[in-house]
Amino acid sequence: MLDYVALCLLFFVAVVLFYGIIAIHDIPYEMSVHRQHPHQDAIHVAGWVSLFTLHVLWPFLWIWATLYKPGVGWGMTAHVEDASGNDAELMKKVALLQQRVEALEKEAGAE
Repeated sequence: MLDYVALCLLFFVAVVLFYGIIAIHDIPYEMSVHRQHPHQDAIHVAGWVSLFTLHVLWPFLWIWATLYKPGVGWGMTAHVEDASGNDAELMKKVALLQQRVEALEKEAGAE
């Protein structure tokens, strides 16, 4: 009787471990779904590939899924928006530089 109980317990532990590993590998995908990540499908497929590559890709998937934030995106747009307010000033500087280059070209052509 105890042999059958041990066998059932062994099968139960094997099934729980099998599904537990799959559930753990879906964590980056679930994070990407929650954060509305633009690469959700790629993260999901890479998670399954990671199962067959001895979990080598999984830490990188975790990082990839956590880099994207719903309101901010990749976090790199704040710096671009700050520089966009100085367009008129930048255009003036570019015009001055073009005038200086033209003056230098005239001097070089005259010699």
